[in-house]
Amino acid sequence: MFKKTFLILLLSSLLLQASILHFKKYEKTGTQKGDTLLVIGGIHGNEPGGYFAPSILIQHYKITKGNLIIIPNLNFDSDIRNKRGIYKDMNRKFAYISKKDPDYKIIQDIKKIILSPKVDLVLNLHDGHGFYRPKWENVIFNPKAWGQALIIDQMSIKTPKYNDLGKICKTVANKINNSIFKKKHIFGVKNTKTKFRDEQMKLSLTYFAITHNKPALAIETSKNITDLTKKVYYQLLTIEEFMKVMGIKYKRDFDLNERNIRRLLREYGSLTINNRFKINLNRVKNYIGFVPLKRKFNKFDFTHPLGAVIRYKNIYQVMIGNKKITRLKSEYFKLSDRHPLLKIKTDHTIIDITDKLNVGIKKNFMITAPKNVRVNVIGYTSKRYKNEANIWIKLKDIDKRYSLYKDKRAFRVEFYDDKNRFIKTVLVEIQ
Repeated sequence: MFKKTFLILLLSSLLLQASILHFKKYEKTGTQKGDTLLVIGGIHGNEPGGYFAPSILIQHYKITKGNLIIIPNLNFDSDIRNKRGIYKDMNRKFAYISKKDPDYKIIQDIKKIILSPKVDLVLNLHDGHGFYRPKWENVIFNPKAWGQALIIDQMSIKTPKYNDLGKICKTVANKINNSIFKKKHIFGVKNTKTKFRDEQMKLSLTYFAITHNKPALAIETSKNITDLTKKVYYQLLTIEEFMKVMGIKYKRDFDLNERNIRRLLREYGSLTINNRFKINLNRVKNYIGFVPLKRKFNKFDFTHPLGAVIRYKNIYQVMIGNKKITRLKSEYFKLSDRHPLLKIKTDHTIIDITDKLNVGIKKNFMITAPKNVRVNVIGYTSKRYKNEANIWIKLKDIDKRYSLYKDKRAFRVEFYDDKNRFIKTVLVEIQ
């Protein structure tokens, strides 16, 4: 109840301000010149196929000819909350948007990217209801459905390149329909005939693009396909076919199949906090207590494009897209500006950890630090020592419940200066 009330108050206050999180932009340029494809994901936060696919595109594809511009998280505030649009529907703000709208800067910035002379074609990624069929079959399979379709606003536009949208999309649909999991997953081409039929679509991103002579369309996988792996597979398969149409050449570091996509969707990367504490998000437990943080302006650096943090008072929910990875309970400290010489002794070996955030050990260890530095080994308790520097720590004496990771083999060693300001955390991993 508290979380729900707090979120409502938070969102109410945000409606009077700007959005908290801005989208990220990634560019991949081949060694050979060629056309440029703009891929936009995450305009609707409850359509994860539309933002997890570009995150894989960013991390695992290399462009060898042509160019790729990727926006994985256009509506980032909504993506991490799994909401269509916490500031209302972002895809209905491209014809007009008030300067007071929280999405104003995002809309203005993405418009500039869309209208860049460099961009030759725009793909907007979605998950839509049902399965599109040109003729009525039932309430799921019908012409009003949006899922499993390439959506165009009109058949063609007057541009030098990629002007015949209907023909291009039909070619792409025929290609991807040779690699579908089930017959009902077949893709079609849906022409909304926006100018004459659909007043709401006139407010959309793709219609904005084509009215400014930019070829654009939407890829819609079906929300009725509940397996995220399959939706991401279809999105990537379709993007690849458009790259082939455009002569964009690429390499990926995996075979495009269901098994590999499922594996990649579970790779969350790492989080570094204030450059002083690094967490492997693939292994982390669901909850971490008493994490040293500043009261304001903490820096959370994710290796994953969809990484973000939602704060509820002193609890920080770590997100990858709409996936909840872990919760951090804060303990507030000022940050030290000191950079002391720190070492760890283990098994007749001395390792300099002055510039390290993690270290591997096999046996008992000793942290060596200057006298004005306090060491706290989380999970180790001693009535004799208030400062756990320069004493041998036996592995058997560390409470495994305090391990940072699920495998119970990694423990935090925290460092503070003589004014009780936080220096950093070094993660000691038992190998």
